[in-house]
Amino acid sequence: MPVRIVRLGSPRSEGEGLRLGTVRRPPRGVPKAEFASRNYYDVWLPELSPSAALVELGLKAEDDRSWAAFVKKFRAEMAAPERSRTLDLLAALSHQTSFSVGCYCEDERRCHRSVLRELLEARGAVLDPRGGS
Repeated sequence: MPVRIVRLGSPRSEGEGLRLGTVRRPPRGVPKAEFASRNYYDVWLPELSPSAALVELGLKAEDDRSWAAFVKKFRAEMAAPERSRTLDLLAALSHQTSFSVGCYCEDERRCHRSVLRELLEARGAVLDPRGGS
């Protein structure tokens, strides 16, 4: 019952389970009633996305140094008690049920979901080794 880390909007994998959108904003131009049917997300968890200012910093990160600065700041945001508890909950749930966590970014290596993967793993979450879409 592992957690998959996915790109929102990509086709769902068999057994993926509930898809959680860890993004700051809903998909543009998509009616709310169609978020799930268009493979975006079933449940929106914006508290696991970077703050608006940090999203901007992440999008502008063009080299390893600027990306590392983004990661450091995002990890600090995720250390807030309510966010940390949400990560703890997801890690615990990963031992009971399948679900996925995602963002819109094309390249997971330069996306906050790569950090979420690390944070969940550090909390003992069961992660799908195949990754996601």
